[in-house]
Amino acid sequence: MNSNFYKYFQSLTGLSASELEKLTADLPSREVKKGDYLLKSGEICQHTFFVDKGLLRMYSVNEDGKESIVQFAPENWMMSDRGSVYFNEPSAYFIDAIEDTKVVLIDSDFIQKISAVSAEFRVNNERILQNHVRHLQNRISLLIGANAETRYLDFIKLYPDLMFRLPQWMVASYLGITPESLSRVRRDLAKRNFKG
Repeated sequence: MNSNFYKYFQSLTGLSASELEKLTADLPSREVKKGDYLLKSGEICQHTFFVDKGLLRMYSVNEDGKESIVQFAPENWMMSDRGSVYFNEPSAYFIDAIEDTKVVLIDSDFIQKISAVSAEFRVNNERILQNHVRHLQNRISLLIGANAETRYLDFIKLYPDLMFRLPQWMVASYLGITPESLSRVRRDLAKRNFKG
């Protein structure tokens, strides 16, 4: 009962440990090895994946085979293709494990059950969804109009603990720049920050 999942959902719901245990008894968890997929493009996403331990990424691949990373999910984050889950349509994305990862698979039945017994969860879940939309809108705005340094600084703010867990090419893919451009940005920031 002391997993990240239980702590996180207890904080969202205000339910007692025993109440939460009853509601989550049927939720499956899964160990995913580094490089293994939870979702492939063309499949229908059935779950939201809560990261109890490890690190996931969601990405698309264009016609030329180039990957574009949309999101990372470290511990206590959730990842899903919401459009595929909600509209029951094939996903355009891949979700795979960057590290050996343990996820809890959350389906819409669980969300309905927990919403029925916890008004606190309904409020918090709405806030989480709106916050996710806010982050996506900000990300689109940065990709359209911000320079590489601004995007990189935003990445550090959003994912402060991931710098040493991700290869440079993945960070560059997320930022929409080349690894060489990312190296230049890091060099320039280091020079400015260590003057004096």
